[in-house]
Amino acid sequence: MSSSTRSADLGSPPAPVRRFRGGWRIVAAKEFTDHVRSVRFLVLVALISLAGLAAVNSAAGPIRDAAEAASETPSIFLFLFTLSPDRLPAFHEFIGILGPLLGIGLGFDAISGERSQRTLPRLVSQPIHRDEIINGKFVAGLSAVGLALAVVMAIVGGYGALELGVGPSWSDLARVGAFFVVTLAYVGLWLALAIVLSVYTRRAATAALTAIAIWLLFTLFGGLIAGLIADAVHPVGAEASAEQVLRNARLELNVRRVSPDQLYRDATGVLLNPSQRSTGILLTDQVGALPSELPLRDSLLLAWWQVITIIGAATALFTAAYVRFLRQEVRA
Repeated sequence: MSSSTRSADLGSPPAPVRRFRGGWRIVAAKEFTDHVRSVRFLVLVALISLAGLAAVNSAAGPIRDAAEAASETPSIFLFLFTLSPDRLPAFHEFIGILGPLLGIGLGFDAISGERSQRTLPRLVSQPIHRDEIINGKFVAGLSAVGLALAVVMAIVGGYGALELGVGPSWSDLARVGAFFVVTLAYVGLWLALAIVLSVYTRRAATAALTAIAIWLLFTLFGGLIAGLIADAVHPVGAEASAEQVLRNARLELNVRRVSPDQLYRDATGVLLNPSQRSTGILLTDQVGALPSELPLRDSLLLAWWQVITIIGAATALFTAAYVRFLRQEVRA
């Protein structure tokens, strides 16, 4: 080789690394496999399944005992998801409480876990775009959540149908499908929150504890805080009028709606109960005014803003994680 050729080779710029689109699928497939094989995934699915079975078992007994009256109701199967006479939360309320733990459990170490194991520099050095890494992790988490919810709902619905002796109609299945989509969006919101905390914090334990603290604040203490605010703004005494009581109740409900848990309960309560005609407070003279059942389309119109708010919040949280991760410095 001549000297001119060698100098030309030395002076030429290095060949750029070829990056290909579709790398998020590789990341998602790997992360999804890790999720479904993990012990925490199985524990969370088992916990939610047991809670759901307890709620459905509590509702199936009274409905079965009143079979003659209940058999005239077209949507008797849906009562399994909305009734719980034994002082237990109904099935959709259990999901509202425990569902966030599933999203948090699958997302709190999405990035911080890679950082603590010192595998993040190796991951971002692969010939895929950085945005596809976080996209793949979110898609994998959301897919694992969807699988978990499908398994739980299949177990709970099958058990309830056997206990009740009545299967779902096509209308019932459509409403259960809408309930599944809203639940997936709701748990996806908490998954996005966990990923945000995973991106912003350096340790997985910090992200998990912060996410659980936020879950406790909104889910368990939100009602208490809303009640205190309502009592402070519109106090209700022993001689309070009906209008004052109504103002107190409406303010408490509006404050509760800051919590994703309340938005989820409002939306799923309408979707799973065709007879429910409002997501707000029903007055005595409004109850039973129109006893006919609403079609699914009208129920969706009642719950549209709660569903849009949940999806919008999940999108905003994931966008924050996306932007932060793209701008974040990764050191070896």
